[in-house]
Amino acid sequence: MSRRAVVAEGAAGRRTVDCRRVKCVALTFDDGPGPYTGELLRHLAAHQARATFFVVGQNVAAHPSVLRRAAAAGHEIGNHTWSHQDLTKLSAGAVRAELARADRAVKAATGFVPALVRPPYGAFDNAVRTGIRRPLVLWSVDTLDWLHRDSARVARVAIRSARPGGVILFHDIHPTTVRAVPRVLKALSRRGYTFVTVSELFGGPPPRLVYTGDAPPRH
Repeated sequence: MSRRAVVAEGAAGRRTVDCRRVKCVALTFDDGPGPYTGELLRHLAAHQARATFFVVGQNVAAHPSVLRRAAAAGHEIGNHTWSHQDLTKLSAGAVRAELARADRAVKAATGFVPALVRPPYGAFDNAVRTGIRRPLVLWSVDTLDWLHRDSARVARVAIRSARPGGVILFHDIHPTTVRAVPRVLKALSRRGYTFVTVSELFGGPPPRLVYTGDAPPRH
């Protein structure tokens, strides 16, 4: 079965990907949008790659046009709170306010409210999990690009660690990360990967909690 047979492009950029039949990986980018996100979008477009952006509301308010471009290109947008606070240290009301304010910023820029949430630092507890009625999306591969501002290292970790069904964490606020992405796209494309959004990876809405250090789902 060819890759083309299970990746169907529809009207207005909509597509259907069957990740049970092709090798899929979800590239995710946190903390933007920022000054380097536009360049990242060009790299993704060159490889017909879709990604998921978990955006910080303050940065959306500062760069609304960049987020509109990302959404128009078919990328998925997730809520990463308004000000990137550790939700486990906030009251239930403050958690709701962080998410609601980010929702409003995304809706003002794109016209829709994000369906997914990524808690800052991957930090959540039972109160956060039960209080947020949207899927919490973590990751299977952490490139540690925020710590190691080294494009070659970031690319090497992502390429070496990629698995079918995986969710790879990057941060598009770092220029070193954005410079690493073309190498990642080229290497994983040669290995037969299709770059999908988180929702495409699961064929629809993901489970309430995506990844807690478990192995990637089997395809």
